[in-house]
Amino acid sequence: MAKRYFHYDEIASEQSAGYTKALGEEFVPGPVDGEDLIRSRTQVAIVGAGPAGLVLALLLQHEGIDCVVVERQTQAYVETRARAGFIEHRVVEFLRQHGLSEGLDLRGVPHTTCEFRHGGSQYIVPYGDLSGGAHVVYPQQFLVRDLLELFTSRGGKVLFSHPAVKMEGMEDNRAVVTCVVQDSSDSPLQLELECDFVAGCDGFHGLSRTSIPSTHVMTFTKQYGIGWLALLAEVPSSMKRIVYALHDSGFAGQMPRTPQVTRFYLECLPGDLESEWPDDRVWRELRKRMAIDGENDLITGPIIERRVLDMRSVVTEPMQYGNLFLAGDAAHIITPVGAKGMNLAIADAEVLARALIAHYRKRDGTLLREYSKTRLPHVWRVQEFSDWMLRLIHSTDGSNEQAFSERLRRARLERLCGSNAYANLFAESYVGR
Repeated sequence: MAKRYFHYDEIASEQSAGYTKALGEEFVPGPVDGEDLIRSRTQVAIVGAGPAGLVLALLLQHEGIDCVVVERQTQAYVETRARAGFIEHRVVEFLRQHGLSEGLDLRGVPHTTCEFRHGGSQYIVPYGDLSGGAHVVYPQQFLVRDLLELFTSRGGKVLFSHPAVKMEGMEDNRAVVTCVVQDSSDSPLQLELECDFVAGCDGFHGLSRTSIPSTHVMTFTKQYGIGWLALLAEVPSSMKRIVYALHDSGFAGQMPRTPQVTRFYLECLPGDLESEWPDDRVWRELRKRMAIDGENDLITGPIIERRVLDMRSVVTEPMQYGNLFLAGDAAHIITPVGAKGMNLAIADAEVLARALIAHYRKRDGTLLREYSKTRLPHVWRVQEFSDWMLRLIHSTDGSNEQAFSERLRRARLERLCGSNAYANLFAESYVGR
């Protein structure tokens, strides 16, 4: 079926007027009936409106570099998607430096202490005092909402319900991202967004990562054979700090989110279904695994979200191909054990923004060429810390070696609380200094 083309320099038709107004351009359909195709151009096309994509967009916007963000999900979904919640000290300082922290500063809660529980005993690590830094607890959806409001209030363009279906031209100077316009009310619409560069911030299952030819990329994967049941409950935190509980029945954890909502984790089998974990079973296991000397102060209440996570780590090398650059989960997946995922994504955006600004403002492409080389050492250091943490709080040995593994874990915890050098190394990695 022939396509109808919309052009920049003509007046928008009634059918496409609402859409093109949102895009910030004016178009008119051509004379041929069929599927409508809208063409637009920007300097940087950002695929994905998560933390990485929005931070990158704001940094480019501040420098007057034109960019458009396309997102496959609806705005309501993106603004309510509950994921990460701990923001590292370095990332907090970065957001403040660039004027992106207003909501975080008003509503974020600093945390400086974590607690390990094992064998009925407590091991408290004051990582804030040791490192001179702190986490700030501020749910990802709140940060995304803040960044989105700031970007659009300054004239930024975010096109929701626009899944990218094709990327072309990454090898030359004319990249094109093709999106389906899902919220068009009449005939089907497609958007061809021509650009100088594509920032792939659309996650592990997005189009960006898979648009790199397999001959030009290597993927490193680690499957741990462990599942986590991730829970959100409408209850205040039962303990004042982050808690990692090591138990014969499996790991349990508490991560504060807001005064009214708490994140819990329960180790389970990777293939478990959410339906296999009704509320009664969840609270029973949390009470048992988090108890200290048989006592438990756990506050229970409604569970508003539950999903099973497969503990795995993935790194894509390189994080770029031609004029396509990967950031966040599109480039690397990390287990949630160290609360590093969102922080890594924002760090990617910071480095990529600096490289793009140097290209446009100084005509220097060095940082762009070295983007992957710059980011991968940091990515692997964080992966190593996450792997160490996971092995600390989980027993991955067979049953014949379980007793040996348990004693090793106790020795690690005692060393963590008894050796300043060991604790300082943990604190700096944990808080992101």
